[in-house]
Amino acid sequence: MLKKLLNQFNEVFGHGSEPRAFFAPGRVNLIGEHTDYNGGHVFPCALNVGTYCLVRERSDQLMRLYSLNFKEKGIMEFGMDDLQYREEHDWANYPKGVMKEFAIKGMKLIHGMDVLYFGNIPNGAGLSSSASIELASAVMFNELTRSSIDMIELVKMSQHAENDFIGVSCGIMDQFAIGMGKKDSAVLLNCQTLEYEYSPLELNDAVLVISNTGKRRTLADSKYNERRAECERALKQLKRKLDIQSLGDLSAEEFEQNQYAIENETDRKRARHAVMENIRTLEAVKRLREGDIAGFGQLMNESHKSLRDDYEVTGKELDAMAEIAWEQPGVTGSRMTGAGFGGCTVSIVQKDAVPSFISGAGAAYEKQTGLIPAFYVVEVGEGAREITSI
Repeated sequence: MLKKLLNQFNEVFGHGSEPRAFFAPGRVNLIGEHTDYNGGHVFPCALNVGTYCLVRERSDQLMRLYSLNFKEKGIMEFGMDDLQYREEHDWANYPKGVMKEFAIKGMKLIHGMDVLYFGNIPNGAGLSSSASIELASAVMFNELTRSSIDMIELVKMSQHAENDFIGVSCGIMDQFAIGMGKKDSAVLLNCQTLEYEYSPLELNDAVLVISNTGKRRTLADSKYNERRAECERALKQLKRKLDIQSLGDLSAEEFEQNQYAIENETDRKRARHAVMENIRTLEAVKRLREGDIAGFGQLMNESHKSLRDDYEVTGKELDAMAEIAWEQPGVTGSRMTGAGFGGCTVSIVQKDAVPSFISGAGAAYEKQTGLIPAFYVVEVGEGAREITSI
């Protein structure tokens, strides 16, 4: 892979000193969806697919960025001091936003750079390709500015870039999972306090299978901001009765006793999901640590139903994929993952059932939706880092 990328780097930018290489994974969230910005817990893991970037410093002040995923866009060029969002810079606004975060902290690059990006995360699938680009860039800029910023701070800077520069009000889960990923482990993260702990992802004779519905997440950003507003209204009304900072502070009993303080029925449903999904996440991690994979899978299924019925972020494609998976032999649990309205599901599937799952679920899904899905058996990998040898 890296030898091929090196050849492509030289084709685009010409031969010279050998570039340095960096990598940031994608992520999948096993359970705990739309809880991160509600002060709850999430349980994601980093994947073995992600974003590679190769970089060589220049002698001038010019930044030249090129993506093998968007070849038609050509090389994006801008000066080191031109750190404004520009629509024509398209995907390059993500690394540009991270670069601006470094500049805000007074950590500026000395030289311009030639950078080649390549991602093997399916674009628009909900596996956090944007956060992967941000963290690959953050680790790269951290090295090239000799800043020695710790990973959690890089995670925060990447989230700020997406919030303030790109304009997407994302929570911190994606960047955290990608920056702090650990091989063969998922991370239980309290999104309100940033307290975290790793949990070995021991699935016995099962593996994680990502099912890409083929439906791009066209509504995800607008509906994401809408759901945030609905939860914020619900929280504001609950705070008139309760001393809480977030929906993640509530127990099931507290929510049941006080839910009618939320005047709007839709807002009430959104809050119910946020509260119950947080509780489900903590219970699911407990089940996993006890070796109860079946119990973990059942909670994944319940998570999807809540996202379908109370949060209403699934859509017919994700529902079809999850519901078909529930009927397949060897499937322990399956749910949508990511913002919703398209993208992927994640399933726990017995290893010996994977071929029949892919063929059976694929055929049933295509018959029901007319879309051809893609399936990925994934491994749980390390977080963002420099790759020391090409």
